[in-house]
Amino acid sequence: MVNFVLIAVCIVAGMIFKATKSIHPDAHKGINTWILYLALPAVSFKYLPKVHWTTEMFFPIVATFLIAVFCFFFMMFYGKSKGYSRRSRSTMELVSGYSNTSFIGFPLIAAFYGESLLSIAIICDQTMFFALSTLGIIAAVKGGSKSGKVSALFILKRLVTFPPLVGCIAALVLSQFIDFTLAQPFFDKLAATVSPLALFSVGLQLKFNGWKKLIPQMSVSMLYKLILAPAIVLGLALLLGIKGDVAKITVFEAAMPTVVTSSIIAEQFRLNTKLTNLIIGFSIIVGFLTTAIWYEIIDLIF
Repeated sequence: MVNFVLIAVCIVAGMIFKATKSIHPDAHKGINTWILYLALPAVSFKYLPKVHWTTEMFFPIVATFLIAVFCFFFMMFYGKSKGYSRRSRSTMELVSGYSNTSFIGFPLIAAFYGESLLSIAIICDQTMFFALSTLGIIAAVKGGSKSGKVSALFILKRLVTFPPLVGCIAALVLSQFIDFTLAQPFFDKLAATVSPLALFSVGLQLKFNGWKKLIPQMSVSMLYKLILAPAIVLGLALLLGIKGDVAKITVFEAAMPTVVTSSIIAEQFRLNTKLTNLIIGFSIIVGFLTTAIWYEIIDLIF
């Protein structure tokens, strides 16, 4: 129960601080910097060295990319049927194919399943970022530029300079040679800041103005992100015979709302930022209901 209270308090606090102008408009950028450069790498060092790697642990990796690929085709057919521009289709791809696996996912997993399963969630999260930094960037460039070209060097630079990914790789590699047992209390303290600060940051960034005109696009995006995406992963898990905690967390992470980072990418590549921010905000609110439903479905099946 305390985790659900934490989620509500932190998000509402962020919204109140923003509405009352009690905090700098760009305060979320400083908070996100702490999370990206210190807290999330600490989560990797806290949990990844303890992961027992099996063939099933590759399921989250495959599932995360599959969601993005299916989203591309889904939005391509939907966008063409509606006569949307390449820019609009790219926006829909960006906000529908990538889950908020850390900022929302970690707190919800801790609430529903317990913190011990965050080690699986981290794999989902790092894979999601890798997919977003490759497939997501390609989609954004094609929709936001006249040439529609993106260099491999640009994508590689984004990958090797992203702190959580660097922290993930470092935790996996260094743990093979160094015993981090003595450093665990330090990683525990840093990792504990992820959930409250991430949720507070989300609250600071939520925007809901001008949503009525964009209901059709928002509805289709949330249909895919909150319902079809986890259903696809669930079907894949049953098809491959993946069970237990790996299947549960992978499906649950697939049911998370839109990743907040998509707003930054949409702005950088001149996509529809208004639609992006609205879908992020509404998907988080609706996602609290749909994730609870998916929890029951997952518990019933697995």
